[in-house]
Amino acid sequence: MLTGIKNIGHVLYRIWFYILVALPIIIFFPFLLITTISEKWYPQFFWLARNLWARPILYGMGCPTRIQKEQKLHRSKSYMLVANHTSMLDIMLMLRISKNPFVFVGKKELSKIPLFGFFYKRVCIMVDRGDTKSRTGVYRRAQRRLNQGLSICIFPEGGVPEEHIVLDTFKDGAFKMAIAHNIPIVPMTFYDCKKRFSFTFLSGGPGKLRAKVHAFIETENLHETDKSELRENVRDLILNELTTTKTGLKPKV
Repeated sequence: MLTGIKNIGHVLYRIWFYILVALPIIIFFPFLLITTISEKWYPQFFWLARNLWARPILYGMGCPTRIQKEQKLHRSKSYMLVANHTSMLDIMLMLRISKNPFVFVGKKELSKIPLFGFFYKRVCIMVDRGDTKSRTGVYRRAQRRLNQGLSICIFPEGGVPEEHIVLDTFKDGAFKMAIAHNIPIVPMTFYDCKKRFSFTFLSGGPGKLRAKVHAFIETENLHETDKSELRENVRDLILNELTTTKTGLKPKV
């Protein structure tokens, strides 16, 4: 009986999430659409996404944020933002953390999600990981965005790992790109997103979302041959946080 009630609660919690995702898009659709007509209006789109989409979703889900910052982002600089990836809430949490406008680099398949996908393919840098030409094109599009004063965000695991994996292996892309464009890497640890809204359907629930913005890692004096060491250093930093801080995750990789 109790299990059945809990499962009904989980289902309603999921339905409520998708309502919260869709509702701001429907309400503000004209404004969102106008700000995607030209890339120069992207900062305005970012403001709308951050304040009128991500904020209502997180607070509507009962997930207030608690963010610890070892270093603050400067408005006039571009960065490579990287974090562990465990939940759809990661997108909203990243938007709440950074006031600096940034562009997500993500897999092409997300463009198929109704409503969300319409804007995703208009403003994000999409990559087809099975297409070499697509992966190469990411660097050209990222350079254009960086030249516009924006930052780039990549979840370096390349997707959401299986539930039992605390942190998957990292792909090279974010680190290769950061070195090529001489921009600092901003490592972040997201502690609670999997607990609050994982990809296991009958799971999750309200509660705080903790995140830590670690000290930035400069890349000015690095070369492409350093990307593997840089990648593993960032992964070790995030993994250490996940396995030594109380997260409800087992230290299994």
